Amino acid sequence: MSVRNLEALLRPASIAVIGASDRPGSVGAVVWRNVRDGGFAGPVWAVNPRAQSLDGQPVHASVQALLQAPDLAVICTPPATVPGLVAELGQRGTRAAVVITAGLRATDANAGGAGASLEQAMLDAARPHLLRILGPNCIGLLVPGIGVNASFAPAQARPGKLAFVTQSGALATAMLDWAATRDIGFSHFVSLGDSADVDFGDMLDYLGSDADTRAILMYVESVKHARKFMSAARAAARNKPVILVKAGRAPEGARAAASHTGALAGSDAVFDAAVRRSGMLRVATLEALFDAAETLAHPKPWRGGRLALLTNGGGAGVLAADALASQGGELAALSPASLEALDAALPATWSHGNPVDIIGDAPVERYRRALDVLLAAPEVDGVLFMHAPTAIVPADDIAQACLGAMRDSGKPVLACWLGGVSVRGARELCMRAGVPSYTTPERATDAWLQLAHYHAAQAALLQLPDAQTPTRRPDAARAQELLDDARRSGREWLTDASAMALLAAYGIPVVDTVFAPDADAAVEAARSIGYPVALKIVAREIVHKSDVGGVMLDIATPDALRTAMTDTRRRVAVRAPHARVDGFTVQGMVVRKGARELIVGLSTDAVFGPVMLFGTGGTAVELRPDTAVALPPLNAHLARELIARTHAGKLLGGWRGSRPADEAAVVDVVVKLSQIACDLRDVAEIDINPLLADAEGAIALDARVRLHPAGAANARPGLALRPYPFELEETLLIDGASLRTRPIRPEDGARLADFYAGADPSDMRLRFFLARREVPRSELARYCQIDYDREMTFIALDGESIAGEVRAICDPDNRQAEFAIQVATAWQGRGLGTRLLGKMVAYLRSRGTAELIGACLRENEAMVSLARHMGFEVVRGDEDSHRLRLKLRDLASD
Repeated sequence: MSVRNLEALLRPASIAVIGASDRPGSVGAVVWRNVRDGGFAGPVWAVNPRAQSLDGQPVHASVQALLQAPDLAVICTPPATVPGLVAELGQRGTRAAVVITAGLRATDANAGGAGASLEQAMLDAARPHLLRILGPNCIGLLVPGIGVNASFAPAQARPGKLAFVTQSGALATAMLDWAATRDIGFSHFVSLGDSADVDFGDMLDYLGSDADTRAILMYVESVKHARKFMSAARAAARNKPVILVKAGRAPEGARAAASHTGALAGSDAVFDAAVRRSGMLRVATLEALFDAAETLAHPKPWRGGRLALLTNGGGAGVLAADALASQGGELAALSPASLEALDAALPATWSHGNPVDIIGDAPVERYRRALDVLLAAPEVDGVLFMHAPTAIVPADDIAQACLGAMRDSGKPVLACWLGGVSVRGARELCMRAGVPSYTTPERATDAWLQLAHYHAAQAALLQLPDAQTPTRRPDAARAQELLDDARRSGREWLTDASAMALLAAYGIPVVDTVFAPDADAAVEAARSIGYPVALKIVAREIVHKSDVGGVMLDIATPDALRTAMTDTRRRVAVRAPHARVDGFTVQGMVVRKGARELIVGLSTDAVFGPVMLFGTGGTAVELRPDTAVALPPLNAHLARELIARTHAGKLLGGWRGSRPADEAAVVDVVVKLSQIACDLRDVAEIDINPLLADAEGAIALDARVRLHPAGAANARPGLALRPYPFELEETLLIDGASLRTRPIRPEDGARLADFYAGADPSDMRLRFFLARREVPRSELARYCQIDYDREMTFIALDGESIAGEVRAICDPDNRQAEFAIQVATAWQGRGLGTRLLGKMVAYLRSRGTAELIGACLRENEAMVSLARHMGFEVVRGDEDSHRLRLKLRDLASD
């Protein structure tokens, strides 16, 4: 990820149009007109070797002929010219370019490597100068607030607070036109095109901290760099609403996959999981995208999902209630006190419930009094105010009377003005007052549910999981040995016995499983395990054994076992004559009446890498899919959330007198499988199906494990989220005592709260630059749920208590990290601060961070002394503080 030189792209001081033209209908002519007429206050230059003037303005024959380097160049010339132009611009000092030109993915005959594309030649030319490129094959960009229209869009954009980023050029032009008719303005309007350089991750990093952008809207067709995208999305979504619509929601059709997990974890479900994990909001249509933006752009305190419907027409209320119920929304149940207050304010014919129908002849005062009751009702979390036009009271009068209460309410209020011309004025009044307004009950309820889903996603980002009891570390070495053995023998799939051994190495309970090459070995295995047993064929060419009659159950004696082996070989020879039988797997029979059959799996998505799946298992898993997917790594809280999104998860709690299953045991299996995804890069797919779960626990009855193809290590997509870095754990000997130091985890929330609560008030003021008695839970969650890709916190543990912490947050370019440090009173003056800060400095150097900065109050003499001891430059800042700076590497290497 990088925001390097994006300021030159999105806030340029000067612009040059390369290929500017006066030829009617040409791209160069349209771009030149847009740049010239956009209202940009800085200098604008035209470059074209075949023209001398345009619109009375001189035209420069080349980039070299420009009197100075433009901040931003807009390139509209033929594909073959683009790499050379980028090289010239970079040499002159330009640091950003919009490449409108298409066709750069064609082969460049003059490129250094055979088969290299013009696009790659362009990137190679830009790299030495850190010149950022938007495009190629894009519409361009607009920044209406400063008059930049570096695009060939057919219209200008209004200034506003919404940023829109799209991969579709055609959609970009349609969206501008659509927004203009609705008076929707933009802070930025960006067409990414082929995203050769600047992509969604870069734009999310820039716009996430842009003060002029209130919400970010995106139209997504594909994501290239999953980890970069996820890291930027998580950071941006913590700051402001990020709402997207993605093409390709429909099923892909019958997907060829060897495992159930691979077949069920479709790419759209995986993208949904990525959106959920990052805290963004996904909507289904462009109309919903702007509805969501309108709702989320005027934030009100979120209390919950209980919605009250206020209407002057019963039909509108019923439509809204039906739409809400069909999508799992919740109507507020009005309390006796609220019903009594409404009785006093409304005629006897009102609906006496929710929806609150105040009858079609309602005067202005009736609306206002009913609205006041609902806004004051503690059981109501939000109100949908609906009005259908009547001849009794103009809609404008109702809006003017009620807008103050709607605007100033401490809870969300949405408006729905049904109709056309007669309610246009009321809609405009709402828009100016910042009250979200919609044209139909269904759109209004959809917007309310979007609001609910958004806040649920934000709440998930702030969850503080319970502290977990440490479990034994997995035997990752044994697991890797099993994979290596399979690789050496040329197997794509592990044998049943090896698959079960791999799960057991990670502490997942499995049924006793033994490989038997012949009948005598099978009989000995069954004797060791204990009858009855199950028998399964082993053949490389057979994955789904039951499909070819390769499974026999409840075998009770040695003679029955031998007979079963003979019969199974005969059936397999008929149904799978191509298969070479290597032997059999003998397994103990597990019979648990009332146990739930579950599937827990791991698959590999082409973009987002390893993906976890959970749901209802059994042989018909693909015929009645009940599954949910999530991106690893997963802790216990995230595993429970994954389980809860399935019908199978709900049945774990028991029904009709059945005993609840041990949910903690199922959670433990999911978490351990997630750890396999993090540790074992060779694993492509795992199916545990069925996983039996009941009150006694969970046990895997069958498992399949597939490896990535040999020699494809570089092509395997890695984890979209960086997992917990175990390798950074160590033990420090401090003043004769042994302290464990490690990166912080989400489960450390309670520890961190105790650490701050036990700190001396003066230490808290020195740490946070203000007096505070406690740290809010939301802030604790932010401190514990860190993105290991761009920030790090090390804690030192004295037993189970935190003795000290040091944290650093890197900018997206990894040029600068800002740090803070705090040590418990009992550990001050004993060298812990030096060791913690030294550990952070070493870590940042290892990841290539250029410099470490910080600030401290001038009275914080201990911090100043520590900084100087560690080699920091200490510079006096304002009257109360010092600035601290430590160079970690030479910036000239950039």
